[in-house]
Amino acid sequence: MTVTATSVDESDQVRPQTAPASLGARLLRLVPAAAAALSGVLLYVSFPPRTLWWLALPAFAVFGWVLRGRGWKAGLGLGYLFGLGFLLPLLVWTGVEVGPGPWLALVVIEAVFVALVGAGVAAVSKLPGWPLWASAVWIAGEAARARVPFHGFPWGKVAFGQADGVFLPLAAVGGTPVLGFAVVLCGFGLYEIVRLAMVARRTRVVRRSAAAVAVLSVAVPVLAAVAARPLVSDKAEDGSTTVAVIQGNVPRAGLEFNAQRRAVLDHHARETERLAAEVKAGKVARPDFVLWPENSSDIDPFANPDAAAVIDQAAKAIGVPISVGGVVERDGKLYNEQILWDPVKGPGDTYDKRQIQPFGEYLPLRPLIGAINKNWTSMVRQDFSRGSEPGVFDMDGAKVGLVTCYEAAFDWAVRSEVTDGAQMISVPSNNATFDRSEMTYQQLAMSRVRAVEHSRTVTVPVTSGVSAIIMPDGRITQKTGMFVADSLVQKVPLRSSQTPATRLGILPEIALVLVAAGGLGWAIGAGVRRRRAGEV
Repeated sequence: MTVTATSVDESDQVRPQTAPASLGARLLRLVPAAAAALSGVLLYVSFPPRTLWWLALPAFAVFGWVLRGRGWKAGLGLGYLFGLGFLLPLLVWTGVEVGPGPWLALVVIEAVFVALVGAGVAAVSKLPGWPLWASAVWIAGEAARARVPFHGFPWGKVAFGQADGVFLPLAAVGGTPVLGFAVVLCGFGLYEIVRLAMVARRTRVVRRSAAAVAVLSVAVPVLAAVAARPLVSDKAEDGSTTVAVIQGNVPRAGLEFNAQRRAVLDHHARETERLAAEVKAGKVARPDFVLWPENSSDIDPFANPDAAAVIDQAAKAIGVPISVGGVVERDGKLYNEQILWDPVKGPGDTYDKRQIQPFGEYLPLRPLIGAINKNWTSMVRQDFSRGSEPGVFDMDGAKVGLVTCYEAAFDWAVRSEVTDGAQMISVPSNNATFDRSEMTYQQLAMSRVRAVEHSRTVTVPVTSGVSAIIMPDGRITQKTGMFVADSLVQKVPLRSSQTPATRLGILPEIALVLVAAGGLGWAIGAGVRRRRAGEV
């Protein structure tokens, strides 16, 4: 009995000692998961409307710390947490009017791509020079996300958070893939420098090659951005033109404004006529042409004479061509269309939006979605059809490339207008549905990146704000407030030269995807060889 009592006493003494250690171990295991999610949030904070672009570097440094040396399964989970931390707050605007369901569904799906990137980064993190391979894997993930599913969703590319950053000139070198690659490489490189410094402090032994790669991972992107600076210019090459951007505002924010389509049209016509009066009074310079936003005439002017009369009256009042954003039905198909409206000849050239928005302008998997929620199918009663040709309007001698709203997120949609001869770009948009969310600022930052990428003036006429005029060097020279009627008039440069990014097109992205594939192939091969050696 004495022995039994002693055993019980010893057991009772052990429990209090082991329990705290077990709890501490469990908490420590949660640190990587928490760090992955928080580093994703940090990346979100680096995006507009904030100008904290540099936070992307510590975000990827922490992400690199979390993933380095782990297995692909752990990388998959940690990458998913990073994706949730980044995309949940970034895309919250998608649920402003339709509720949290579509927003959460979008994030859950898009975060899968980041999870796969996490698995890939974990795999290549064991290779020499891992920051290079890991950064290429990130860009490969962005390339996939920009194409599938439903023709892709590139919103949230790292490059789109860098409109105010020192790396921006790299957009002119190789577009958003090269700009994003430089930022991610610099972030991973920062972590590698810190890691090697800690190793040196403990062991006083660090391979020179590893140290050199770490330093170059940070230095090369910065030096490349400085070297690319001469590619950024706002000088006129083909003279200049005076452009007017009209923001007519909407009767009220939200989806309901579509029920007041005539009021939206009247608002834009009224603001154009107000501008015409100011021009006549000598208060404002006479524009060479006028740009209206997407959906400024949701009433089809080809089918409704009263809508055509309103637009025609506004065009005659200002006395110059207007690019009108309309919703047009042709041969039983619905198009989101830009219409070149001449004050004398009336409607002429048109451009049909090519990259239409899933679940906004058309509904994929309509029977399935309808079975889940009939309200969603009622919001998109008829699918829009896609255009097939680039849209470059000749407006008083200036060649204006049209990139309608959502299309600004897609590399190919913007580049096609420039290669088709556009001397400047217009991004007519409608964001009234998203109220005062960050969406408009995120899209404005995209347009700034596109301005530098292709060295073109970019105008952003928006129904409810923020409308803006952007110089080819990415500077915003004028902008409106939100939910106000206003107009912007400015003389802007016309340019026809092509940046390396314009000429190279998709090639830099292909090269980085191949680098990622090479790194993953090397990592997989090395893993197979290690397992075989272990079996022997």
